[in-house]
Amino acid sequence: MPMTLRAGRRVLTVLLASFGAIAIVLGFGTPAFAVSHSSAASQLRAAGISWTSSGNCSDRNNATCTSFEGIRQATITGIITFKRASGCAVTITAGTETGHAGGTYSHWNGYKLDIQKTSCVNGYITGHYAYVGYIPGWGYQYQAASGNLYTDEGNHWDILYYTCGC
Repeated sequence: MPMTLRAGRRVLTVLLASFGAIAIVLGFGTPAFAVSHSSAASQLRAAGISWTSSGNCSDRNNATCTSFEGIRQATITGIITFKRASGCAVTITAGTETGHAGGTYSHWNGYKLDIQKTSCVNGYITGHYAYVGYIPGWGYQYQAASGNLYTDEGNHWDILYYTCGC
């Protein structure tokens, strides 16, 4: 191989590696980036996860809808990981739509999902995750080894995905 071709490949390799490192630092190379409603819905559908909406809609600005617009990829991967690990049927009841509490780690910012309570889901969470305690105004909270938090809010589980592990 000619010297200039080898040098050119080396330069290209360094440039690609540098671009990759910059992308990771900026958050584009990690599962933390936000995805569209349609992308999230496709992934959930493929994993056998369903969702409901009291308004039969997906408008992020309507509290009666269930939207995934702006959800973090890590959150989508997290719920898929949970479904696979638990073997439970999973139905999402809330995503990134308006109407939830604010803050950095909020539904709106793509960190949280609500899912229906079932005996399978309840048993998996309470049997596999560490009980944190009762959080006044929220409910009974359990923490996975990944750091993700599962809060029993009475009629549903509120899940905070810091990472894509369940």
